[in-house]
Amino acid sequence: MSKQTPGSLAIVGVIASGVFLVAFVALMVIGGYTFSPAAFLALLVAGVAGLAMFWAFHDKATAPDHAAAQQTAAGSAHAAPPPAAGHDAPAPHQAPEPHEPPAVEADAPPPSAEAADTPPPVAQSAQAIRPARLDAPDGEPDDLKKIKGVGPKLERLLHSMGFYHYHQVAAWTADEVAWVDDNLEGFKGRVSRDDWVAQAKILAAGGETEFSRRAG
Repeated sequence: MSKQTPGSLAIVGVIASGVFLVAFVALMVIGGYTFSPAAFLALLVAGVAGLAMFWAFHDKATAPDHAAAQQTAAGSAHAAPPPAAGHDAPAPHQAPEPHEPPAVEADAPPPSAEAADTPPPVAQSAQAIRPARLDAPDGEPDDLKKIKGVGPKLERLLHSMGFYHYHQVAAWTADEVAWVDDNLEGFKGRVSRDDWVAQAKILAAGGETEFSRRAG
């Protein structure tokens, strides 16, 4: 396990005993401990000191062995005999042959000046167009509240904009829907969200939607 000599173990024992006596006297006289606690603590201190010295001697004893082993290994490496003349020496590592760069296709002809000046096409968005409006209802106005999403306040707003009948809403194009969506103050986007046009077509033809039956 270790390479301590009997002499080194005896030195450790003597030093540990001295530490025990010094610690015991100090605890009794200075610390005011009674006999048993003072002896226990002094024994603990002496054990720790003895263990530390034990490992110190162990490290000193094993260090030369490691150094000797390293020197022996180094000597063996230097004393390795050269390969026999009859045996082929290993071939040196050959660098891989450089790969030829891939063939580059002929460059495409540069774009003409006319093509370079032509801007890319831009996607066209829907253009908002105001639908046809009435100054007054044509007879009795339709109950626009039967369209899902239209309440009393929104119905009054539609009347103020000139929309009174189902057939007006049913005839709105996508551009006209965009205009109404943008101009419904406080209700923007409601036309598209609730699909008023589809509902108005059914109601204008005399039919009923599920919402209009409930609102009935």
